Order: sequence, then structure tokens, then C-alpha cells
Amino acid sequence: MYGNVAHNIYSQNNVGIESPAKLIEMLYEGVLRFNAQAKKAIKDGNVEKRVYWINRSTAIITELINVLDKSQGDISLYLEGLYKYQIQLLTFANMNRDESKLDEVSKVFKSLIEAWRESN
Repeated sequence: MYGNVAHNIYSQNNVGIESPAKLIEMLYEGVLRFNAQAKKAIKDGNVEKRVYWINRSTAIITELINVLDKSQGDISLYLEGLYKYQIQLLTFANMNRDESKLDEVSKVFKSLIEAWRESN
């Protein structure tokens, strides 16, 4: 009996699982959403929300680094460096309440998402 319940819950939760390509796109979109929230928090002077949203963006980018396929050669190395630089910019934005650094990261991720959509 309990096995059937667990299976049904598992099945329901996996209905929304997307393809790996779609998941990457969703992660990119998440960075853009979270950066917009962080920017609003900076404008509002809300330290707690600023830290929260920047940490969420950083967590996504860290995950993107972790899932890079290093067997793909130079592109994976390029993306790793790009992602790490974006984390540095987010850290700077957080420490200095610098909206321009958030904008810079968002600009990069807008370009990445466009390129990703074109290639998939």
C-alpha cells in the first residue's frame, strides 16, 4: 500500500521534469529573475533580500559550473571562466550595493540564453 502511494507521489513530481536543454534555459532565466529581485532590494535598501537574491543567483551559477561537461574542450573552459567571473561580479554587487554589476551579469545571461535558444 505505502509503495503505491510513494510511487504515485514520485510520478506526480516527475511530470514536470524537462529535458536537460530546457533545464539549462530555466537556470539562465532564474539568474535573470533573481538579479532583478536583487536590484529591487538594493533600490529599496533591503539588505536581507539583497543578500538572499544574490545568493540564489550565485547558487545557480555554481550549479552551472558543476554540470559543465569538461570533455567538450575549450567551450567548457570558457564557460567555467565566464561563470566564475559572474560570481565575482555578484559578490562585488552584494558588498557594494552596486546595481551596475547586477546589470552586467544580467546582460551576460541574456546573451547566453539567446545563444542557447538558437543552438537548441
